[in-house]
Amino acid sequence: MNELDTTQAEQAAMRRAIVLAGNGPHYGVNPQVGCVVLDAEGTTIAEGWHRGAGTAHAEVDALSQLTPEQAQGSTFVVTLEPCNHTGRTGPCAQALIEAGVGRVVYAATDPGHASSGGAQRLRDAGIKVVGGLLEDEVEELLEEWMLAARLHRPHVTVKWASSFDGRAAATDGTSQWISGPQSRERVHVQRSAADAIVVGTGTVLADNPSLTARTTSGDLHDHQPIPVIIGKRQIPGDAQIHQHPLEPLVIGHNDLHAALSEMFDQGIRTVYVEGGPTLASAFIAQGLADRLYIFQAPVLLGGDKLALGDLGVSTLSERIDLEVSSVENLGDDILITAKPIRKGA
Repeated sequence: MNELDTTQAEQAAMRRAIVLAGNGPHYGVNPQVGCVVLDAEGTTIAEGWHRGAGTAHAEVDALSQLTPEQAQGSTFVVTLEPCNHTGRTGPCAQALIEAGVGRVVYAATDPGHASSGGAQRLRDAGIKVVGGLLEDEVEELLEEWMLAARLHRPHVTVKWASSFDGRAAATDGTSQWISGPQSRERVHVQRSAADAIVVGTGTVLADNPSLTARTTSGDLHDHQPIPVIIGKRQIPGDAQIHQHPLEPLVIGHNDLHAALSEMFDQGIRTVYVEGGPTLASAFIAQGLADRLYIFQAPVLLGGDKLALGDLGVSTLSERIDLEVSSVENLGDDILITAKPIRKGA
């Protein structure tokens, strides 16, 4: 949008609202949203943000700090279009209408089929609405949630650790540990940021993982990903996965598109895939990997224990190009963050 449609005070308020949005949890079914309320002189009179599913949305959080007189005619600056549906809380658009606010400025349009339409509802009630202020910044902040809302499947991160020559294990199958302690610590932080951690039955049978997110001292992170197991093979009753603090979600087939739909229906919006070469390759080959975390250790292993298997690439013209967003040193290791470039995107 043209920033001339907004005042300097509103532009500054939106930058502040983006910061406030970051206070909310980055996991779960709801997005991070921040809100700043301005009076007629452009002075901030309230701030709010969403603290997670079931709690007040950012606009209602800010409203709760105002008297009816303060709310009347005020300007609400919010990072996401006010919602227009009733879930665990009521529609924010209606709350703003009932409060008698005079103007709403938002950054990104809500892509949800059920929750969108708040801007039009506000306009129909006679409230001036301006959208698109700092939209790119908010789209970046909400990248994972936006993708999930638009595609009706979780955002997928695929992770693997390998030697410099692309091996995930030595010839005899030993793989603990290729990467160093700083890389392994980062993996647990990444796990704790996801709604679910996904592996195949082969990984569960071969490695018997716990699939928890742990600190360096061995304590559990405050937020644990739901363990999801994909595959047709039976999981033993004494597998460590059954000791996870959350009930595992077992998907007894290998259809990844259907599996992601099932996870979405369970409220899962972000998944972290570290289920070995077979599962990682399947997600990438089917165009379902949205982000890659590639941990590379400065060792050479040789042999046939590759980190990735068949990707459906039979000739160079079919290659999967990557867009690298960052390269980071973690001790002796290197962490590459990238995303596949989808042809035609």
